[in-house]
Amino acid sequence: MLNKLGHLISKNILKNTFHKVLRIDQMGRTFFCPEKPKRIISLVPSQTELLHYLGLEKEVVGITKFCIHPEDWFQNKKRIGGTKNINVEAINALEPDLIIGNKEENTKENIELLSNNYPVWMSDINTLEDALQMILEIGKITQTTTKAESLVNKIKSKISTKTNQPLHKAIYLIWKDPYMAVGKNTFIDDMLRNAGFENVILDDRYPEITVETIKQLNPEYLLLSSEPYPFKEEHIIILSKELPHTKVKIVDGEMFSWYGSRLLKSFEYFEGILSE
Repeated sequence: MLNKLGHLISKNILKNTFHKVLRIDQMGRTFFCPEKPKRIISLVPSQTELLHYLGLEKEVVGITKFCIHPEDWFQNKKRIGGTKNINVEAINALEPDLIIGNKEENTKENIELLSNNYPVWMSDINTLEDALQMILEIGKITQTTTKAESLVNKIKSKISTKTNQPLHKAIYLIWKDPYMAVGKNTFIDDMLRNAGFENVILDDRYPEITVETIKQLNPEYLLLSSEPYPFKEEHIIILSKELPHTKVKIVDGEMFSWYGSRLLKSFEYFEGILSE
């Protein structure tokens, strides 16, 4: 009886790993997944847009409600909840053979839950270099290496080489009530540097900040992101009165925080900010 049970277990393990390969993600996690995944769920908007760029129309079967690009995917692909509030039943119904997420965008609890039943590849992105490596790794795991390598080369060709010019001191706000700024050890902080700005916030991650503190730091630019909080022209008026010596501008948050194929557009956008 025990021999028979052991045989069945071994047979099941072989069945589940046949034609599968061992992968390692950006968090150092290892798992088995199909050599060429055919049913992919994306839990991150910027990575969803990347999967579209790589031509994975048929393979991507599920996205989040925040995956607004491309528009036709947003309208037609099955939605599995939000980046942090996933619908497990919707995911189970899609029977994915690969789920692609991100350490910051998704919760540890959700990823651990999904990993019990599905292959989950996680990105961990704090710098532009991390983003480029993510593109290459997703290209490898989805067998779109040629397109991924071409995309990375195109992005690299657009990165500004004006490294000898002085950086403009700036603060980048992502939230209101309370105000929250972008700090160190974030992807946006690295993108600010690539855009020609010096982030004067020295705290890690996303600290709360007051208008009084902004006055004391005296940045040349106060950048108000369009996401996740949708800053509007009325906020420019309010903050400009408080900070008469600072240039207060609304910026496209996707250009600073989306780390997939959107990077093709980011650097030209950055030049436009400083040339205005």
